Amino acid sequence: MKIRLGLARAAEVPKVAAMARSLVEHGLPHTWDEQRLSRCLANSDYVVLVARDGKRVAGFAVMEFLEHRAHLSLMAVDAAFQGHGVGRALLRWLEETARTAGTFLIHLEVRAGNVDARKFYERVGFIEAGRRRRYYAGGEDAVRMARNIAVA
Repeated sequence: MKIRLGLARAAEVPKVAAMARSLVEHGLPHTWDEQRLSRCLANSDYVVLVARDGKRVAGFAVMEFLEHRAHLSLMAVDAAFQGHGVGRALLRWLEETARTAGTFLIHLEVRAGNVDARKFYERVGFIEAGRRRRYYAGGEDAVRMARNIAVA
């Protein structure tokens, strides 16, 4: 397995949208469709990053850069690649990009019931910063997490 990171290409948008549906939005309304992801690709406030194993998309992340912080909108790694450092590599790339842009706080929301994702984010230095009650369809809470990346 040889993972390479790079900005998403337009031809990869359908695969990223399918991964978003199956890995992140299962049981939720599908809001990260091809149209939305294509708009993110065209918007300089967003980075759509993919991890590739050859021509296969192993994982992806979407981050929005705001005035003084960045929001990790979406991140997922294909099950076949989980546990091999792909998620960490995606985050490291995004953190370096954020630092270069002068942004030192990254925040995200994760489903309260997504224990594996919450543990992953805690392992890489995110802390719980609050909750959004009944944020997701079906009434599930969102756990707000944040990481100060000023010092790596």
